[in-house]
Formats: sequence, C-alpha cells, structure tokens
Amino acid sequence: MKPYRDRQLTETSKVRVFKSNVDSGELQWHRDREDRLVEVVQGDGWKFQMDNQLPIELTEGQVLLIPEGTYHRIFRGTSDLELKIDFI
Repeated sequence: MKPYRDRQLTETSKVRVFKSNVDSGELQWHRDREDRLVEVVQGDGWKFQMDNQLPIELTEGQVLLIPEGTYHRIFRGTSDLELKIDFI
C-alpha cells in the first residue's frame, strides 16, 4: 500500500495527500520517471530532501522542481501534507 492518496485533476496534474500518521519507514528515497513541479498546498513540519542536499522545511505555496531521475524523499510533519503535482 502506498503512503499517500492521489486525486487526479487533469491528465498532467494531481493532488497527493500524506497523512500525519504515515509510518516514517514508508517515506523512502525514490526517483520519478518524469520532471515534476510540486506545489505545497498545506502541511506543517514536513521536510523535503534532494540527493546530496540537506533537508528543507516545506512551506505553504512553495514550488519545487524535481528533475526526472533525481533521488529525493520527504520527512513526516505534524499535520497532513497536501501537494499539487504537475508533470512537465
């Protein structure tokens, strides 16, 4: 089972929600097959880390570009995390 729930918006965008009680062990390093623009809709205390970089705090309205094939992960926060993901 995936550690998130998706809701498709269009052919190239979706909303992804991670619950605040997700098992941290499920939030693993991974990479995607396409470039993504990720906008933080809401979530408190969550962090994002790209390969070979320090984790950064995620803030509402922040937009991240995640290039295809780049390892990355998130760290659990204190509230649910909602992201809008656009495939580019």
